[in-house]
Amino acid sequence: MQRPHPLVLTNARLATMADPVSGPGAIVVEDGLVTWVGAQTDLPAAHARAEQHDMQGRLITPAFVDCHTHLVHGGHRAREFEMRLEGASYEAIAREGGGIMSTVIATRTASEDQLVNTALPRLDALLAEGVSCVEVKSGYGLDHDTELTMLRVARRLASLRPVRIRNSFLGAHAVPKWAEADSYIDEICIPALRAAHAQGLVDAVDGFCENIAFTPAQIARVFTVAQELGLPVKLHAEQLSHMGGTALAARFRALSADHVEYATDADVRALAAAGTVAVLLPGAFYALRETQVPPVEAFRAHGVPMALATDCNPGSSPLTSLLLAMNLACTLFRLTPDEALRGVTLQAARALGLRDTGAIAPGLRADLAVWDVETPAELAYRIAFNPLYLRIFGGQPC
Repeated sequence: MQRPHPLVLTNARLATMADPVSGPGAIVVEDGLVTWVGAQTDLPAAHARAEQHDMQGRLITPAFVDCHTHLVHGGHRAREFEMRLEGASYEAIAREGGGIMSTVIATRTASEDQLVNTALPRLDALLAEGVSCVEVKSGYGLDHDTELTMLRVARRLASLRPVRIRNSFLGAHAVPKWAEADSYIDEICIPALRAAHAQGLVDAVDGFCENIAFTPAQIARVFTVAQELGLPVKLHAEQLSHMGGTALAARFRALSADHVEYATDADVRALAAAGTVAVLLPGAFYALRETQVPPVEAFRAHGVPMALATDCNPGSSPLTSLLLAMNLACTLFRLTPDEALRGVTLQAARALGLRDTGAIAPGLRADLAVWDVETPAELAYRIAFNPLYLRIFGGQPC
């Protein structure tokens, strides 16, 4: 069988997240992979004679990776948005039966098809901004069957759209008001995790370590099972207070510790030693009107990679735009535009344990985004503007 012709993109500005390319650049794609990238003047003769697609000076970056979402859920929480504006805190709403628990009720009553149909518009909004890979968490079931339903829905999304989906089991998301935390972990969360793993529905295990959720010791029991199953872990840590979650994530060599507003210098050093990515979630910081910013300078000083994500969820971050997340991270957390771009490409891929995407280099997947901009900084600079010209997924324009 004759191999398909290579896809040769020329006359482009390149932000590869790998080796820099000066001047007009070119990319060669074959069989879904990047096989060559560099200055256009160095394009190998065999490809120089192939049909070329002139990008007319547009910017090409790796396709974006949204490494922290709660994309699958039932219902909405617009009323809680109003309550926060009226002065209620996120913690107070949660303790009164709102917050995560209200979404649990809506998710449990939705059918699998309904969950698919309501998740697709949110996914489509992400794809329209150059996203190629999305992490999706469970955690709005808090019972055996609904947790697995959410994970099945996430798997189905990848069959309905050109996207990679990475499933995170988040059974330890909240303590049901009808249960005690320790018994919930042992009798519902861990058995559901084992079942999800047996059915091939889970790629990583997450937890919410916070004063309104679970203690480090309780999360550690879940993570120990994850290790037994050969699954990597990640953790919601130090979002609203300092609970020791970051140290726990480091102890288990987690892929990522997410939120981390209250992380200390000792926490940052532990993350650096463990090789754990800090995932910053400015959408939740903005929506909850928080004031404790993550220790960005400490992350820089100790070499902790910083990823960015939408944290798309119905309560604290109803955000479906990584472009806006980049702007918020620069404006609120003082990331540089280059850090923001790396945060939604290279570092976001690393936060999911993916080594075949997030950069443009030979041997990596040809997941690319072509932008109608002159410089990478424009992607973080503009607000509520989408300059995407073309998304390429696995070498296929879409």
